[in-house]
Order: sequence, then structure tokens, then C-alpha cells
Amino acid sequence: MFWRRRPSDPAWEGSTGPDVDPTREGADPVEAAAPPDTADHADGPTIQPVASAERPEPGPDLRDGVARSRGGFVARLRGLFASGEDESTWEGIEETLIAGDVGAALAMRIVERARARRDPAGGQAAVRAELAALLLARDPAWEPQRTRDGGPAVILVVGVNGTGKTTTIGKLASRYRAEGRSVIVAAADTFRAAATEQLGAWAARAGATMIAHAPGADPGAVVYDALDAAVARGVDLVIADTAGRLHTRSYLMDELAKVRRVIDRRLPGAAPEVLFVLDATTGQNGLAQAAAFNAAVGLTGIVLTKLDSTAKGGIVFAIEDALRVPVRFVGLGEGVADLIPFDPAAFVAALFD
Repeated sequence: MFWRRRPSDPAWEGSTGPDVDPTREGADPVEAAAPPDTADHADGPTIQPVASAERPEPGPDLRDGVARSRGGFVARLRGLFASGEDESTWEGIEETLIAGDVGAALAMRIVERARARRDPAGGQAAVRAELAALLLARDPAWEPQRTRDGGPAVILVVGVNGTGKTTTIGKLASRYRAEGRSVIVAAADTFRAAATEQLGAWAARAGATMIAHAPGADPGAVVYDALDAAVARGVDLVIADTAGRLHTRSYLMDELAKVRRVIDRRLPGAAPEVLFVLDATTGQNGLAQAAAFNAAVGLTGIVLTKLDSTAKGGIVFAIEDALRVPVRFVGLGEGVADLIPFDPAAFVAALFD
């Protein structure tokens, strides 16, 4: 269901089920067309399961998803080691790692450490071990946490336009709805013309509620109202979209930091997850973007999209080494189930085995 508040009407506008009249004067076509996911009760509306919500099929196989990287820079590593392990081999290894988006400084460090290992299993095993050591340890049972007083868990999704940010939110909403959680998505990307409509389509598909204001509204106000609604209804999770910001525009980054403060003010003591959506095909430029966002709002995780579309999967190692922020999800396709939790050991095995 969609809620929308217009500047001319400070009151909430919307409906809780069959009373919606799509023909009423001034009705918003997206709001009217949305499937309801609340029902009226004497003590107020509560979130109810949506029978028509799309339930994702099992996710794709990680090995298939990283086939291009395995056949790209990793295959070149194997080829170099197959010809021996002299000085020129190690120079080639360093160049191959750089070409695989590991980054120049990190590639030099990996080669130095791999050579110093003198691994009995050979140089390839040493490089693999050094790459694996770059990935952060994490709890495999990680999930967004509700506040101690029972308030909703919060995910703030940030990134630049074109990385798949809004689509990622839709896939996350679908994942958590399929697990039986109630979800509100906050349409706080109020500046891109089609953002609310795109997010609304995903919300309807996932069986989630969307809260939105008029185009051009204050993003912080949208997030605040979404949190208000979630607290009032006992919703499990709020996922907030944000305007795609260029990391070189300081005033836009300041606005994003303001949204982060709004969450802190409305839910004191909350520990929101701040997920940065990064297009794997952008390589080191994407890493620079992530670093700027991390400085502005403090990232807690990375969602790496389009990993299946690149032969340069080394960006995963570069991100975790540079930012000390874990990759939480990777995108391996366009389907609703193609966003899967990231498993470091499985990722390294999928590249090398």
C-alpha cells in the first residue's frame, strides 16, 4: 500500500484496504493502483501478509555468477603460474591483479606477501591465500537488528544513480517479505522523476508498504514519516531509498548525512544498516565513491551489483581491504532472487576451484 502526503495537506492521505476509491478527485494513480497490505481493526491498522506477494525462487549459483571473473583475471593468474615462478612471472601476476581491479598498491602488497610465504603448494596457492585473507570475518547469520525497545530495523540504502540502487531495495524487500517480515519502504529519492514510481512497482511486487511525499519534498521528512508509521504499526523493517548522489557534490552528501541524523533522532539508540550500492563494473572509480560515502554517513555494508557482468571481480578484495566494510550482498542477475548474501569462502572457492 502507498501513503502519500502532499504539501497542501499535512494530514496522512491513503487507505487501509477496500475503501480506496481510485476515481476520487485528486487520487494519485500509483497510490490507487497499489494492492493493500493493511486491514482495519478497532485498535487501528496493522500490517498483514499479502497473499499476492511474489516469493523469490532460490538464488543463483555463485560459481556460475562469477564465471567471467574466473575466466578473466583468475584464468590469467593460472596461466602465468603454469609457465614457472621466476621474476617475470611475479611481475605478470601483479599486472594481472591490477587489471582485475584489485588496485595497484594492493596488488604489490599481495605479491610481496605471497612470495614471502614460500608456500609448498606453489605461488598460485599463496596468492589465493593472500586474497582470502583480505576478506573480513563476519557472522553468517547477520541480519538488520530491531531496536531494543522493539522499534523497526532500518536499512538506509545509498549510492549514485545507475548502480541499481532502487532495484536493490526492491530485491531486499522481496527477500525479507518472503521470510515473513513486514516491510515499509521509504521513497526518499524525491528528486529523480521516476524514482517513486519505480520503487512503488517493486513494493507492490514484494507486498511491502511504500511511504512517499510529493516530488521534490524533503527526503528527511519522508524517512521520518516512514519510521513513525513503522513504530505505530509494529513493522519489522524500514528500507529507505535516497537520491542518487555524486560523491563530488558536497551539498548532496551533507543532505544525506542529515537523513542519517533524522533516523538517530526518531529512533534514539538505533543501529541502522547503511548499505552502499556499488556497480561492480565501475571498478576503482566505484571504490572512490564508496570511500566518500563512508566518510559522510558511515557505511556498514556494501551491495555489489552486476558482479556477473564483469571479469574484474578483484574489486571485492579491494573494497574490503580499503574500507574495512563487508560486502553483504552481491547481484548476479536481473531476477528478484539474483541478489544473494555474500559468503567470502564460497566466493574465493568459486573463483579458483
